Amino acid sequence: MNVPVWVNGELLDPAEASVSVFDHGLMVGDGVFETIKCVNGASFALTRHLDRLALSAERLGLPAPDLSAIAEGVRSCLAAAPPWPLGRVRVTYTSGNGPLGSDRGNQGTTAIVIVAAQPPFPETASVTVVPWPRNERGALAGVKSTSYGDNAKALAYAKVRGGEEAIFANLAGDLCEGTGSNIFVVRDGHLVTPTLASGCLAGVTRALVLEWHGGEEADVPISALYGADEAFLTSTTRDIQPIRLVDDTVLPAAPGPVTAKAMRVFAERSAADVDP
Repeated sequence: MNVPVWVNGELLDPAEASVSVFDHGLMVGDGVFETIKCVNGASFALTRHLDRLALSAERLGLPAPDLSAIAEGVRSCLAAAPPWPLGRVRVTYTSGNGPLGSDRGNQGTTAIVIVAAQPPFPETASVTVVPWPRNERGALAGVKSTSYGDNAKALAYAKVRGGEEAIFANLAGDLCEGTGSNIFVVRDGHLVTPTLASGCLAGVTRALVLEWHGGEEADVPISALYGADEAFLTSTTRDIQPIRLVDDTVLPAAPGPVTAKAMRVFAERSAADVDP
């Protein structure tokens, strides 16, 4: 079944949906995006994701996206899609067509919505710490930008070494984030996740875990990951995924009691409210 793609307000057959080769999202990665989970045809936390899209666009200096139009695009695509047990919505917003350089054009922005089925993640994860740091002082720190070359390289590096996700430290040597995930560690029974000042993305699932389960935001030395009692990843499509292996270090439990409680609370609260 071909699920329509929404481009700038139009529902199009995937074979006909296209953007210009001059679009700066392609040319220089000048855009932002969101990935939104859908369960049985219903999007999850759509409001939070679209609010973050607008914040990323503002921080990148892009015009404010039309969130009501994009939300309608999400609903239209999901209405035309099968009610997958687990699906993924991809919203992309770019500065639109521009010249062959970094200067932006003036022809208007591009907004795209695509939906697809999402395979479930494994019950536990192995992660690989990569040698390249996140720049917590960079212009794109905390922006969900389409400039994902460093993430693609890091994930490929991790997979060659048996990891399913790559983990970054930052310039200060503190734990930061994964390529598409936030990370939590448990130390002496306390749940801790890096602060947003570490350079990590303000993940929607990260925020919900802190609100629903509780936990501390603090600087965490990257070395603490290897000595954690428990650790887990969070992201939109994986929810909470316990970490069993960090490089060659096996963690004591996956999931341990703190992680198991966080998973249970998240499952209960997310089932009760699809747009928390």
